[in-house]
Amino acid sequence: MLSLNVSLDDRAYPIHIGGGLLDRVDLILGQLKSPRAAIVTNSTVAPLYLAALADPLRAAGVKLTEIVLPDGEQYKNWETLNLIFDALLANRCDRSTTIIALGGGVIGDLAGFAAASYQRGVPFIQVPTTLLSQVDSSVGGKTGINHPRGKNMIGAFWQPKLVLADTDTLKTLPERELSSGLAEVIKYGLIRDLKFLEWLEANMDKLRARDADALARAVERSCACKAEVVAADEFETAAEGGRALLNLGHTFGHAIETGLGYGVWLHGEAVAAGMVMAADLSRRLGWLAAADVARVKSLLARAGLPVQGAPLGAERYLELMGHDKKVVAGRLRLVLLKHIGEAVTWSDAPPGDILAAIEECCHV
Repeated sequence: MLSLNVSLDDRAYPIHIGGGLLDRVDLILGQLKSPRAAIVTNSTVAPLYLAALADPLRAAGVKLTEIVLPDGEQYKNWETLNLIFDALLANRCDRSTTIIALGGGVIGDLAGFAAASYQRGVPFIQVPTTLLSQVDSSVGGKTGINHPRGKNMIGAFWQPKLVLADTDTLKTLPERELSSGLAEVIKYGLIRDLKFLEWLEANMDKLRARDADALARAVERSCACKAEVVAADEFETAAEGGRALLNLGHTFGHAIETGLGYGVWLHGEAVAAGMVMAADLSRRLGWLAAADVARVKSLLARAGLPVQGAPLGAERYLELMGHDKKVVAGRLRLVLLKHIGEAVTWSDAPPGDILAAIEECCHV
């Protein structure tokens, strides 16, 4: 088991990474406020892992409520969130009840937002079962739901008490979902860790083949990168850089997800295409060479990810991007690359260059 810590003073919490961790009920028991918990999962994960988590907790004397939601990004909305509240109220869950998220990013975001809101805040534990959630969404406390006008526009910061990433759950992950998670892994190398990016280039075949040691290394390094950034800028309030740098490719990518309809493209797929657009725009600003953009595209393609955006039309991209959370005082703040391995936030990209980057990457 690999362990690291998210340093947030009295709200610091551990991240444990490794195989067989669903069996380590002791790691969860030590974080419960009372012997009462609610496990939130979905219809895909429940048959695979719900009993493995719930049975040992019940055997240890924990009173459990099981909440199984429909699976898919399209269900990350108010209606599904209310299903969680309905179950918590029906089972008379009190303020000492810990909500445990068992699933991918959608489940983590929904369960976390429910935990932040139910009775004005109850304890929360993340048990991520997808690569994307293990390396990104389970760490950092961002929770929320989507709105038809924008992704993740409604939510709360609510840090978990524990992140328990059992890498054995990646064995049942569909190939497309594995690739989606690799987009976020590659992101960390691009924004702040050139050596990690070089390691990814050397080990991508092992990661695609689900080599256990390679996956554990990728998850650990990704979580370490995110933990460092979150500890320095928890609420994404830094005027420049800070936590916003974790959103490389996301402004373009969220436009794809919203424009096509949630769930048509996986989050990592949209982010991958968005990172290509960000790299191309960085080239137009004189920061990257054409060879750097080709390097980004090559690694993403080797990860099984799209390097061409959805043909929404450049003007439609800009319209959707205008609803992004990183718009400040009407100005679109993008995350771009000064160099491979060094990202910046930038509000002064000429609109013509943004349009040209979208058109180049979408062939529209």
